[in-house]
Amino acid sequence: MILSSLMFLFSILFLFLNHPLSMGLMLFIQTILTSLIIGMLINNFWFSYILFLIFINGMLILFMYMINTASNEMLKISKSLILMIMILVSLLFMNWMIMDHMIFNITNLNHNNINFYFYKYFSYPNNMFIMFIMFYLFITLMVSLKIINIKYGPIRKI
Repeated sequence: MILSSLMFLFSILFLFLNHPLSMGLMLFIQTILTSLIIGMLINNFWFSYILFLIFINGMLILFMYMINTASNEMLKISKSLILMIMILVSLLFMNWMIMDHMIFNITNLNHNNINFYFYKYFSYPNNMFIMFIMFYLFITLMVSLKIINIKYGPIRKI
């Protein structure tokens, strides 16, 4: 409950940010929260770990582009943004105090059913599709390596 409330808080705060680095920081925090929520829901953190690495990989590429475009721009925090953050954090804590009195136990969920949904992807009828996807990704990797030949150097001139 707290993690989803924090996700909501950071989503609202993202709308008020205008500097690329602060937006990147907010995306990084939301990526961590998303990975934690997914890991807790499926009771297995491998999927969320892989998802986190993929998100971070894409965000590092975006970070490099944004650093090149806005390298000397100063980060300015307005008073209205600070006021908005304080109001949203106080609403978050009030919501947490109210929800603390309500009894909601996530352990009552049947985790066996949740894990069963992931096992069915690797069972007999669907495992051929998964093997095809893995083979396709391998072929794509080999084609990419063939296109980027080491003796010609990088694709982009530095």
